[in-house]
Amino acid sequence: MNLAVQPPVRLMAQHPGCIVLHKPPGVPFHAAEGRPGLMQLVRQQQGEPHLAYDGPLWPVHRLDQLTSGALVLATSREAAGELVAQFRGRGVSKYYVALSDRKPAKKMGSITGDMQRSRRGSWMLSRSTHNPAITRFTSAAVAGCDGRPLRAFLLKPVTGRTHQLRVALKSLGSPVLGDERYAAAGVAAQEDRAYLHCAAMRFSLGGRPVQVVCPPAHGREFAAEAFQQQFEAWLPLSLEEDVGPWFPDSKLLRSELDVGQ
Repeated sequence: MNLAVQPPVRLMAQHPGCIVLHKPPGVPFHAAEGRPGLMQLVRQQQGEPHLAYDGPLWPVHRLDQLTSGALVLATSREAAGELVAQFRGRGVSKYYVALSDRKPAKKMGSITGDMQRSRRGSWMLSRSTHNPAITRFTSAAVAGCDGRPLRAFLLKPVTGRTHQLRVALKSLGSPVLGDERYAAAGVAAQEDRAYLHCAAMRFSLGGRPVQVVCPPAHGREFAAEAFQQQFEAWLPLSLEEDVGPWFPDSKLLRSELDVGQ
């Protein structure tokens, strides 16, 4: 993958106390290998038409370098404290989408296990459950842009561990398409990106609901018609206005908003 030229970090939504950005793939949180870190890139672009907010910002959570999608930044120190507490306390419901070119061991369910360090900065899922990472998911078969068979995943992490979703899909036998760490590196390198994206998020801040649906904007396979239709079926933009339960009939994916926080 060649992501040396970074696309803009776009402002998706602004709420009292926070903004939501669309992070492009390939942007590290900290500067690395000559690439600016996320906050440096954001500050460089603030005030541009695509990021028309020029006030102070505080990071409250992270996305992996390869992951694109919805990313929240606080606009005050007080809001930052509240948001950090919510992310740590599982008060934020997050939904990710991913693609794989491998069939999963199961099509839906939960992936639970302790995360253990592996070699060269990688992680692995163990059978023990002393302090487990928990990921709930469903999936569907889709055709890629050239007609190749792919599997689309909708993932709802309950916990938030390093590489959690990438390791969870690896454990199913369906590593993220284009993930050079957890899929076959030589094959993954031929993809235009790693196909993992933070697609929706909901939480309350100061007693007000904050809900965002963020369709992926980068990657030829995310642009394929079959995936676009599946994304719309899972996460229609109308969810942004729905303060009731999301996925009310699914024990795996259901979330509710607590506006009393």
